[in-house]
Amino acid sequence: MNADNTQLSAINAIRFLSADGVQKANSGHPGLPMGAAAMAYTVWMRHLRHNPRNPHWMGRDRFILSGGHGSMLLYSLLHLTGYDLSLDDLKHFRQWESLTPGHPELGLTPGVETTTGPLGQGFATGIGMGIGLAHLAACFNRPNHAILDTFIYAIVTDGDLMEGIASEAASLAGHLCLGRLIYLYDDNRISIDGSTDLAFTEDRTLRFQSYGWQVLQVQDGNDVEAIDQAIQEARSDPRPALIVCRTTIGYGAPTRQGTSKAHGEPLGEEELQAAKLNLGWPVEPNFYIPPDVLGHFRSSVNRGAHLESEWNARLEDYKRSYPDLGMEFERRMNGRLPSDWETALPVFAADLKGMATRTASGKAINALSALLPELLGGSADLAPSNNTRIEGTPAFQRDSPHGRNFHFGVREHAMGAIVNGMALVKGLIPYGATFLVFSDYMRPALRIAALSHIPSIFIFTHDSVGLGEDGPTHQPVEQLTSLRLIPNLVVIRPADANETSAAWRIAVARREGPTVLALTRQNVPVLGGNPHVEKGAYILKDHGKPEIILMASGSEVSLILEAAEKLAAEGIGVRVVSFPSWELFEWQDEAYRESVLPKQIQKRVAVEAGRGLGWERYARSVISIDRFGASAPFKVIFENLGFTVENVVAKAKELL
Repeated sequence: MNADNTQLSAINAIRFLSADGVQKANSGHPGLPMGAAAMAYTVWMRHLRHNPRNPHWMGRDRFILSGGHGSMLLYSLLHLTGYDLSLDDLKHFRQWESLTPGHPELGLTPGVETTTGPLGQGFATGIGMGIGLAHLAACFNRPNHAILDTFIYAIVTDGDLMEGIASEAASLAGHLCLGRLIYLYDDNRISIDGSTDLAFTEDRTLRFQSYGWQVLQVQDGNDVEAIDQAIQEARSDPRPALIVCRTTIGYGAPTRQGTSKAHGEPLGEEELQAAKLNLGWPVEPNFYIPPDVLGHFRSSVNRGAHLESEWNARLEDYKRSYPDLGMEFERRMNGRLPSDWETALPVFAADLKGMATRTASGKAINALSALLPELLGGSADLAPSNNTRIEGTPAFQRDSPHGRNFHFGVREHAMGAIVNGMALVKGLIPYGATFLVFSDYMRPALRIAALSHIPSIFIFTHDSVGLGEDGPTHQPVEQLTSLRLIPNLVVIRPADANETSAAWRIAVARREGPTVLALTRQNVPVLGGNPHVEKGAYILKDHGKPEIILMASGSEVSLILEAAEKLAAEGIGVRVVSFPSWELFEWQDEAYRESVLPKQIQKRVAVEAGRGLGWERYARSVISIDRFGASAPFKVIFENLGFTVENVVAKAKELL
């Protein structure tokens, strides 16, 4: 078989492995894989630098299937090119505990670079990867020693481009001139409801050109040579690229191609067989791979091994030429923190006048940044309010990619996904910040981070009605409870400056998933001492033998301390518990949890300036907020909503 025939057969193998997988599962999306197979083939077999036997090789390019519903396209490519994904795995598509779930999941399937499925997330996460790699390249590359020269490829869809997050992220990518981004747009003009003419009619070319992207057109999405030429042109341009490939959804299916029926349901045995006959593919057996086609794809194994070996040799040459940089590069790529990094964390003296925890966080960031060059981040246009600026270093911009301060603009959702993408690049500890109430704009990205165990750090300041005069539109009430509902998201609401410093210790060291720091706008007393934030909750003070337990998080801890003093003055035994993190507390062993909250002491009051849902697992009485806030000075708001010493004392006495 000649090269052209092998290439066509290889593309059809991708199509029909995908369609067979969907048909066997009786569930899935055959349309995208069948329509985008030629695009994917061109990227993977002509441009993508990767090693199937080492999916984590740092020198690799990245490929993202942003339209994650077409996951069988990616699984077929991974199997064909030699990743540790068997044909049986493809046959168990969408089944319990399989390696081929309905949408790609990071950490589950070898070769999947990021979890995708919620449309737009892959688009924006890839931009975060591009930012992270550009920063690392600026920090480590030297003349004639470009150890980081990778590209980010993605297949994006109409649905991705409709989502607001894509607009946010694309605008920032164009501003930053991220020339290593090459996105192939599967322009099939079909959505679930029907033609995209129903709701999506703007000129996408002009839109992306206005963002500062290079936009290239491929009129036939099955034309490998035209796609290849467009990619080559994109690689040589300093701008991010969108290659618009006109495709046909469900290509080859006689009655369903080009229709919404090809999008999200199996073709059916009759239509699938007709599609195979239509494209000259054997009807039987299913999951058929011609030997020459498999050999063609599996050449990726030797090619990948050669590419990695060549890169390793370049890295060794780099380390000989720049030994200090080489050692630092290896430290960061291996995720090792400097042995003395924790000594940089500030310790604050007790102070009744106090300090806002957002201020303490800013001091912790700047103290840590001196020992952790991998720490970087910024804010969604709120840096002075969030206290996120690293002093003495410039902003990350197209002309200063070594900068560690990020201006995400008023783009909270894109910021969340971009931070995730940066965190997926080895050697970086990124953070993003906004007001807690605007975490709602970021929720899909937060959820992806938690689902994917991405160690992103999210700083949310102005954490309660205590922010005051801005009023209920800016005062979070339900957000803390909402964030605590997300599995594997650690939420820490520190009580004072020292708990904030300890929270940063946890966030930096935690590599198993994302961490949220919820911080005050208003000053709170600095309590001093040695807080045990890593335990989630700890005994702050005992007044005699406890008859009652007062517990709180954040700014309300100083309130219950005062209330405890009044109760103790009346001869009532009181335990004060600071409770910065439910998640960390629940991860402690039963003996520790019992030591803090003994079962025999059931008279317990919890205090938190937000919705009280969930506190009932720890306390019999909860002082919380079941309404929106108000525009007034924060002390007036707290008083009117019952966050006073007198009310805490009264609630405690009701239990005695």
